[in-house]
Amino acid sequence: MSTSSANSMGSSGGGVAAAAARMDPEAATELARKGVTLLLLDVPQRTVLGIDTQVFSVGPRFKGIKMVPPGPHFVYYCSPSRHGNEFAPTVGFFLTTHPSEVIVRKWHVQEERLVTLSEEEEIRYSEAVKHFEFDDHLGPYNLDSFGDWKQLSSYLSGSVIERLEPIGGEITIALETSWMDRAPQTDMDRRLMEQLREDKFAKNAPTQPEPERRGCYYTTIPASVKHRNISADELTLLNLDRTSLLESVLAKSYQGQEDILLGELQFSFIAFMMGQSLEAFMQWKALVTLLLSCSEAPLHTRTQLFVKFIRVIYYQFKHGFQQAHDSGSSEDKGSSFFLDEAWFSRDIFLYRLSKDFLAVILEAPAVDGDLLAWARKLKTLLETTFGWDLENSVANLIDEDDEFAPVVVEMDGP
Repeated sequence: MSTSSANSMGSSGGGVAAAAARMDPEAATELARKGVTLLLLDVPQRTVLGIDTQVFSVGPRFKGIKMVPPGPHFVYYCSPSRHGNEFAPTVGFFLTTHPSEVIVRKWHVQEERLVTLSEEEEIRYSEAVKHFEFDDHLGPYNLDSFGDWKQLSSYLSGSVIERLEPIGGEITIALETSWMDRAPQTDMDRRLMEQLREDKFAKNAPTQPEPERRGCYYTTIPASVKHRNISADELTLLNLDRTSLLESVLAKSYQGQEDILLGELQFSFIAFMMGQSLEAFMQWKALVTLLLSCSEAPLHTRTQLFVKFIRVIYYQFKHGFQQAHDSGSSEDKGSSFFLDEAWFSRDIFLYRLSKDFLAVILEAPAVDGDLLAWARKLKTLLETTFGWDLENSVANLIDEDDEFAPVVVEMDGP
């Protein structure tokens, strides 16, 4: 979450009145009636606060956001130090909201986070909101960016959130220290971990104990296929094309429901990209690696799943990685809020997997039209945003430490 990219929610309470002025009058009236209000009390000035793809810097009169479309949302924030030059680690949480709902959170000074109130207090504040007592201090949700959020959360249902969110709902890297020490790490994972640990948002942050705290309830994704009663050649083939592993995971962990898997893919991406959770990154990587490692499934057995999957990651790459326009240099292929240039390198796992996966689809003698169209769109996006050459036949770049890399079984003897 970058303060340089944050819009100001300033002295007018919202600071985004211009967005409201551009809003279609009918949409504004409907949202005023049915929209959700997020009442956020006593949030310190200069706190960087986001909802979905919108990021703000809190001003002196800010007390929340109104006219939020009902549905799933992600709220995240990081508070400044007394001098405003450093920030605490990002804290985020998912919400499933309903028409005309009022959600109340209040800043806890000692814990430096937003907390829920007693039921009695929440009812009292909700009534005050419904009587427009806070209206001048609420900034309207910017509908101009709602389309981007819908593309990032199209499979993010209330049941998916309930299935995955941690106890207490809070997602923050500050509570992932013991998990990070156990996490499998490639060179890129280590660089990412150091970036998150050393980032200005995490410096000098108080270490928080984690008794009884659990992370998100992510699905365990096996790194490889393991069978005892097949030959080494057959095992190698199963791990080069992980269609059978995908079928196993869908049946055992998702009750065969593809959309739940896609919902978890979106949940983990949002928690990583906006909530700066390394645990979420590892889950997103595991799911993306599994799906990009399939060649039989997209062409024959799970074509519609892969049309939806490509669409999901297309919008994740489109909205998660901002193209750099400021410098005017053709060298700048892209940048993101959180991630360094390692993401645009061909050393990253995404390059090898995307190149091989797209080749399977684009070079197939017969292929579903929707699948082909989305594969072409994804290829163009990766080439323009990441600056990758996906045409040339270069040797695959495989990190031997990557637990998700293809498993090749060496045969003894001729």
